[in-house]
Amino acid sequence: MSNQNVLSEKIKDAKEGNQKAFSYLLDVFWTDVYNFQQKRIGDENDVEDVVIQTFAKAFDKIDTYSEEFSFKTWLIAISKNVHIDMIRSQQRKFTQSSSSEEKEAKTIVDESPTAEDSLIMEQNLNRLLLCIKQLKEPYRTVIQLRYLQEKSYKEIAEITNMSHSNVKVTLLRAKKTLSEILKKQ
Repeated sequence: MSNQNVLSEKIKDAKEGNQKAFSYLLDVFWTDVYNFQQKRIGDENDVEDVVIQTFAKAFDKIDTYSEEFSFKTWLIAISKNVHIDMIRSQQRKFTQSSSSEEKEAKTIVDESPTAEDSLIMEQNLNRLLLCIKQLKEPYRTVIQLRYLQEKSYKEIAEITNMSHSNVKVTLLRAKKTLSEILKKQ
């Protein structure tokens, strides 16, 4: 079976929700998308975030992929859009922070959290932890290791005995599942 036939079969399987097909596609195309964004962005953390978001969007929208186009080209197009969205978001934050900095310069404000702010933050954290507890394994573990213990993908792979790419796919799905749980709450 040729590489193109294998790829077509894996894309078809991924469209049907096959986890192994998603992992295969991630393994095959991760480096291409990563290298493309590395040239554009440079910062390793931002590159990794954009690539992860690219695959998350691609897997969410894989049913819209048409085989008349190259899968790699389709992924690169998604990646470009994710990067543009990231830049726009950063520009909005910069614009908002610039105007807020001007306001702060005019008035001196006590920035320490009030008792109400502290209570709200504590309640939000408790709510998040309860939602994380609702996740099934291995989703719960990878979320805790990545975001609560701030472990790298490599460290998570070593701790969980998963491959590096499997950690990424599992984390993508865990974040999506956690988001759905939070929306229901």
